[in-house]
Amino acid sequence: MEMEFLRKLPTPQELKEQFPVSEKVKQIKDARDKEIRAIFEGNSDKLLLIIGPCSADNEDAVLDYISRLKKVQEKVEEKILIVPRIYTNKPRTVGVGYKGMLHQPDPERESDMLKGIIAIRQMHTRAVEETGFTCADEMLYPENHRYLSDLLSYVAIGARSVEDQQHRLTASGTGIPVGMKNPTGGDITVMMNSIIAAQSSHTFIYRGWEVKTKGNDYAHAILRGYVDKFGRSIPNYHYEDLQNLLEMYGEHDLKNPAVVVDANHSNSGKKFIEQIRICKDIMHSCKVSDDIHRLVKGLMVESYIEDGSQKVGEHCYGKSITDPCLGWEKSEKLIYELADLW
Repeated sequence: MEMEFLRKLPTPQELKEQFPVSEKVKQIKDARDKEIRAIFEGNSDKLLLIIGPCSADNEDAVLDYISRLKKVQEKVEEKILIVPRIYTNKPRTVGVGYKGMLHQPDPERESDMLKGIIAIRQMHTRAVEETGFTCADEMLYPENHRYLSDLLSYVAIGARSVEDQQHRLTASGTGIPVGMKNPTGGDITVMMNSIIAAQSSHTFIYRGWEVKTKGNDYAHAILRGYVDKFGRSIPNYHYEDLQNLLEMYGEHDLKNPAVVVDANHSNSGKKFIEQIRICKDIMHSCKVSDDIHRLVKGLMVESYIEDGSQKVGEHCYGKSITDPCLGWEKSEKLIYELADLW
């Protein structure tokens, strides 16, 4: 193989032993996991709001941001359950560019995966300890999930990964809700197949072990829009799209039918300001159809301290270095408006 083996990294078990979580963190996660499961089971009518930066590039800025979210959560706790996005590994369309804190704890320096796995564990731990929030991350690399499995309450499988068998099988054993995004080409049947796979039991190879899973009853759909053959962004959050998804769920014997709608990416054409309108549009669809209201469990919003995005090295505090995000003032206002509309 033309591959240079740089160094052997600690296993997830070894890293957890080196950086253990406290009993307090364990209790917070247990309570949060129960709250989130209740939403997907239909036993809670709260709206799940997965909100935060496109990529968690700066620990201090991320903790500043979610500390602000905590104050808002206290005001909307009767209507909304907030799960902050702390996305530490980023898929790249052409494979190059900033791949997240896992790869580069410092975006301006070379990759250092050892420092990366330590940095992401410490950041997620700080989030729980300082704010009481267990957070969401993307499962870009299935074999890395266990580095954070005792800290996360939600995982998303991205549009480029959702057809991959290892992602689907690993999702069947995470023990927390996993959102399966529609692929970039928009074929909803691919997404539905991934949900069926994730809700099923499997035996497979994982991190050098033969493992068996029971299936994940909380695997569900994420609609994020798609790109057509001409490269144009096409949304799939409208009433008709939600109704179509509801009908497709009806064709399968799946547990806890649910969708989380991603208001950015191809649904907004990456025009971050459109997320506000899109979220309100989805609220309207829920108002006019009880079935859609039961199906829609949450929203996903890309938000940070400052509006928009910047290039690596521009050093604007709290501004995304990947996709453009909604700034804090607009995000805070949106959360209060969603609480009124839900």
